[in-house]
Amino acid sequence: MEQEIWDADTARRYDTPGTGMFAPEVVGPAVDRLAALAGDGRALEFAVGTGRVAVPLAGRGVPVTGIELSPAMLDRLREKADETAIPVVAGDMATATAPGTYTLVYLVYNTISNLLTQAEQVACFRNAARHLTPGGRFVIELWVPELRQLPPGRQATVWQCEPGYIGLDTYDVLLQHVVSHHFQFDDGRQARLSRSPHRYIWPAELDLMAQLAGFELETRHGDWSGAPFTADSRSHVSVYRIPPDR
Repeated sequence: MEQEIWDADTARRYDTPGTGMFAPEVVGPAVDRLAALAGDGRALEFAVGTGRVAVPLAGRGVPVTGIELSPAMLDRLREKADETAIPVVAGDMATATAPGTYTLVYLVYNTISNLLTQAEQVACFRNAARHLTPGGRFVIELWVPELRQLPPGRQATVWQCEPGYIGLDTYDVLLQHVVSHHFQFDDGRQARLSRSPHRYIWPAELDLMAQLAGFELETRHGDWSGAPFTADSRSHVSVYRIPPDR
């Protein structure tokens, strides 16, 4: 269960100010792009978490509302911003409804893959569409499955290896499921392991989900700064738009 994965211990270790996913070079370009896409309207973040993106985006003057399933992650967010600054609806991003309408809904850092069935992922697109004004945009940041690194008989890829950390993914190619394994360690002999399940999505499949919800693909880049998306890109930032005349 997602509530069990994103528990109090995980929430406590999630924020790494100034480093990792919280590094200025990671957060800054995402906030810049999202602020430009929101324009003069309001933004809704699915799976707002501890506010890694929502807090600096709100600081840029964009009104931000969140949807979050984990009470522990929401508690961490509340240490940074109260309900007045960033209202949050408790619930699942595929079904929960936030009040009002928005020019931008966004879902960052691979989080749509936390929904473990195709039906739930399609429902997430439809939920985004329900919240958007005509011409509004849904932005998804998502990794590209690394199946080209899986020769016959191999089930895992190492996607990051650095001092104190090893990240690897094990694949079930029949169900399009991945389990991410995170090993954290110091100079001692012991390591701490955490794991999270995901359902991976090819970009073409993501585009079809968007079409089913009434979206059109507007742009796709290899990162938040607008790098080209190529066959070698490890992730993408895809912007879908509801037709203005919907």
